[in-house]
Amino acid sequence: MTITDDLKRVPLFSDLSEVELARFTDVAREREYPKNSVILFEDDPGDALFIVSSGQVKVVLIGEDGREVILSVLSDGDFFGEMSLIDDEPRSAHVIAMKDSRLLVLRRDDFHQQIQQLPSIALKVLKVLVGRLRRADAKIGGLVLLDVNGRVAKLLLDLAEEGGGPRITRKLTHHTIAQMIGSSRETVSRAMRELTDRGLIDVSRREITIKNRDGLATLAGDRV
Repeated sequence: MTITDDLKRVPLFSDLSEVELARFTDVAREREYPKNSVILFEDDPGDALFIVSSGQVKVVLIGEDGREVILSVLSDGDFFGEMSLIDDEPRSAHVIAMKDSRLLVLRRDDFHQQIQQLPSIALKVLKVLVGRLRRADAKIGGLVLLDVNGRVAKLLLDLAEEGGGPRITRKLTHHTIAQMIGSSRETVSRAMRELTDRGLIDVSRREITIKNRDGLATLAGDRV
């Protein structure tokens, strides 16, 4: 798959013509990161946008005691670092490869030069930021108001919605889910078993399938 093919999968660039897309292809650079390697450290200079071409990465906060809180898990076609394109501030979190990953990197100066001719890209970046802020607000509310079953249900619904269907194909261990919802692996394992036993989800080695969306939505406090 070429750099152009990779960019076409990213919502920021999906509506561009071949000529417009070529401008970004010319300035994008490929980088490979092995599993468990740190792609970005918190407080690193924010000087580029990263696009996941293949693999899987996690955006995390790490406490002084070494505990991790996973803010998001990103895979093929997802991107991160967009805030640095706007505010020129240091990175707000660590980004770590969960699998061997190949990324595309667009330097801020190159990106700015291109969007001066394509302002619609800047508007899309703002829409992405607003969407992520809304999800962050919902996540904070869930941590305060929902029990563990509700938090797991909400996370699964959100991931399924991002994928555009009932299946979640991202590799998510119980430990990873626990880090995403502020719980323990053991508690998450019990919650996943309960959701499976109630027929709300189906779990296989490769994916999690939503079987009863309305039931999960009730647990998550969403309107059906």
